[in-house]
Amino acid sequence: MIEVQEMGNKQIEEFLKRVQYGHLACADGHKPYLVPIHFAYEPPYIYIYTTEGKKSEIISRNPYVCLQLEEVRNNTDWSSVIVDGEAEELTDDAQKEKALKAIARVNPTLTPAVSIRWMDNWVRENIEVIYRITPIETSGRVSVPQSDSQTAFVPSKKARSHLH
Repeated sequence: MIEVQEMGNKQIEEFLKRVQYGHLACADGHKPYLVPIHFAYEPPYIYIYTTEGKKSEIISRNPYVCLQLEEVRNNTDWSSVIVDGEAEELTDDAQKEKALKAIARVNPTLTPAVSIRWMDNWVRENIEVIYRITPIETSGRVSVPQSDSQTAFVPSKKARSHLH
């Protein structure tokens, strides 16, 4: 049995700096869209590099996104952080260059964003899009294994009979 605790702001910030890969969710009306993504965290912003496509189309209509990241070592030893924020496409060259340098430190090859894309047997051009996410709300949870001196949960005989 494990205990789950809330992370403090300092723990969340350290986690964002250390874990540079997660899942980005955006929503097109009532239809969610979720993709794995590398990111760079340079307080107070999160930077994401992608190419034009479904994700950028959705974010252009609805800039509110959710970034989820985790470290799972096993079922009783894990951490997870969620960042709700607003994504802004960077268009200023100096800002884009700064963000790209931060992202390249995390993901030097910029993959999978920069890759060959096939569309109707033609190669589609990779047009880069760089976002700066301003966090609005963050939360984090971490598992805390209970010590061996604590008694593990054992269901009662009546409860065990309902499990079968």
